[in-house]
Amino acid sequence: MGKKCGRCSTRYCGAECQKQHWEQGGHDQLCKPIKKAGGAEQYNANEKYTEAVAVAVEACAEDTKGQTCYICTQALHRRTKEGLVRGCACHTTEGFVHVSCLAEQAKILLDEAEENNMEEAEADERWNRWGTCSLCEQQYHGVVRCALGWAAWKTYVGRPETDMARCCAMTELGNGLFAAKHYEDASSVQEAQVSMNLRLGVPVETILVAQTSLAITYGTLGRTEEAVNMCRDVYSGHLKIHGEEDRQTVLAANNYANTLIDLNCLKEAKALMHKTIPVARRVLGDTDRLTLKMRALYAQALYKDSGSTLDDHHEAVTTLEDVERAARRVLGGAHPLVSVIQRDLEGARAALSAREGDDVSSVCEGVAAMTPGGA
Repeated sequence: MGKKCGRCSTRYCGAECQKQHWEQGGHDQLCKPIKKAGGAEQYNANEKYTEAVAVAVEACAEDTKGQTCYICTQALHRRTKEGLVRGCACHTTEGFVHVSCLAEQAKILLDEAEENNMEEAEADERWNRWGTCSLCEQQYHGVVRCALGWAAWKTYVGRPETDMARCCAMTELGNGLFAAKHYEDASSVQEAQVSMNLRLGVPVETILVAQTSLAITYGTLGRTEEAVNMCRDVYSGHLKIHGEEDRQTVLAANNYANTLIDLNCLKEAKALMHKTIPVARRVLGDTDRLTLKMRALYAQALYKDSGSTLDDHHEAVTTLEDVERAARRVLGGAHPLVSVIQRDLEGARAALSAREGDDVSSVCEGVAAMTPGGA
């Protein structure tokens, strides 16, 4: 049976482990702060949040110089003295804010939803403030998303594991760690969430959402076979429950196609995108972030396929040029998706140039073979 500290309730696998941590692991110094925080998990969340905010502020320092928070109107937060961040799609002088202000705003909105027993759809909309800018309505990204993930987790970690806000905070933390490229940490959080969801018997839709995030992380970590199998199951699940015109089904199709491309199963990826992109454009619109990602994926599959024609290569370049313009207009030039599209556009143009060069060489060789000297 496990042991726990009599003062701060930190749990250990046994008496020897507890003794070693006290004597060599620094628990003698940590015990009091852990107890004051409300337990080891809360203490760790608080510490990680503080670290993540510092990283985000430093990363945004140049962009936020001379600006003030659009929520509290101060340059430095009145209580924490933290600097500003901006990690959404706001342009010019908009979107500068403190992570603490965003967290406080999101918490107030959810508190109101819980106190007034709002409908699930309205409560979900309020929860989205933990990861979405209220000005441009685009998701935060990079280290700012990571800081908000830790903010959500430290806010709700003390609740029972069956509490919906705690479950959602766990999702935000996993997404934030992924956004900051802490992929191993993200996979640990997401694996724990999938395991917890299965153990608690939550609705299938909730399990599918958690599996989607985990599958994406597996793919990024190079665990591609696991990723593609999970993505296939998630896509089939959403298709069966919601039909093809649901946003979650479209997202699942995008993730499935992405992992197929990683496995070099390009024909299957193209077939899937050919079927689902028209649905995304019809249901979500041409400038939706997910629609743009899917069109970019389709173009990637086109130019990477060794069996693609010259027309396919031209289509890939034209598509990516159009998508890059739209993404830059909607999301701003600093958004990670724009950088990914630009990289793919460079690759598509290089592939087209090489293909055109091969075709010219082939024509020259054919002409030479038809001349008297080449017979």
